[in-house]
Amino acid sequence: MSTDATSAASGPLTGLRIVELGGIGPGPFCGMLLADQGADVIRIDRHTEIGSRSGHPVLHRNRRSVALNLKDPRDVETVLKIIDTADAVIEGFRPGVTERLGLGPDVCLARNPELVYGRMTGWGQDGPLAQEPGHDINYIALTGALGAMGSEGGVPPVPLNLVGDMGGGGMLLALGMTTAMLRSRIDGRGQVVDAAMTDGTAVQLALIHGLLARGRWVDRRASNMFDGAAPFYRTYRCADGRFVAVGCVEPQFYAAMLRVLELADDLHFARQHDRDAWPTMAERLAQVFSTRTRTEWESRFDGQGACVSPVLTLTEAAEHPHNVSRGTFGTFGDGFVQPSPAPRYLGTPASAPTPAPYVGAHTREVLAEIGLDAGHAAALA
Repeated sequence: MSTDATSAASGPLTGLRIVELGGIGPGPFCGMLLADQGADVIRIDRHTEIGSRSGHPVLHRNRRSVALNLKDPRDVETVLKIIDTADAVIEGFRPGVTERLGLGPDVCLARNPELVYGRMTGWGQDGPLAQEPGHDINYIALTGALGAMGSEGGVPPVPLNLVGDMGGGGMLLALGMTTAMLRSRIDGRGQVVDAAMTDGTAVQLALIHGLLARGRWVDRRASNMFDGAAPFYRTYRCADGRFVAVGCVEPQFYAAMLRVLELADDLHFARQHDRDAWPTMAERLAQVFSTRTRTEWESRFDGQGACVSPVLTLTEAAEHPHNVSRGTFGTFGDGFVQPSPAPRYLGTPASAPTPAPYVGAHTREVLAEIGLDAGHAAALA
């Protein structure tokens, strides 16, 4: 349902209102993705934190904050009245928590049949582990993703929380909620979106499972093209201790790399996909890349079409000419570097992100929009 919320935001989701029941990690990431594209995302924060800065300066950007006490039945009724005006809800509690609060999907959908109720969990709403605690590393471990990473014989690495929390969690929920809201616009029926990080991580393994089914993937770490075994798809240390990333999978890019490295006539590299030759090839490439600095290699590979790139730090990435040219990162109103909204829409571009709000900064404003009188709103605020 469209809203009349006053907002300067623009983007393809402008006109949609989403209520986010305050949580951490992938739930707020989903809220950020939707808010970045113009949705009016109202975050319900804890009343005990009124006046403090919102918990995360990037994940909580582009929000309006309403501070209420979800253990007070009067405040729960206020949240329900806000949800009555919304297109969707985001919640990231363990299964059954919102039901006990009186904010479960059955209650909300009974009041607002067109509502999309997005649920973000690690294990899902059912199954033997549904009530167990966990974090990104646990979820990607159970799906096989973590076990496929790292060197042969070594321990699996502790990766950044991109695969489970963000890609398999928040981004999956954003997709699920957007498609469910589209369906609701078609037939007027809302529904529950059960987004589990285990499910989302498993979906991201679709390519690997396809290769495994065709006998083109060995179920063992550091034995395949994309897990560090292939000499043409891995990282190498340079003379200055920094690294380059080599990803020349296709033969023309592989040939370009060999040309730049002056290895085109080396017989060890004659058969790119000869797995028996990979260790020798990798050793030779490691020796060659160690002879020059990362900057020197970056210069030599510039414009050569070899799929060789510098491995940058977070600070360096924000300063790289390509990222600067596209505005991949920005400082916006907060004065610190953060990623820009993505993806980009040429017809309905997103506005520059607004800073994460102070907790409760929009309580009176939002309550006035749902029709509560000034006295009631002031008392809650």
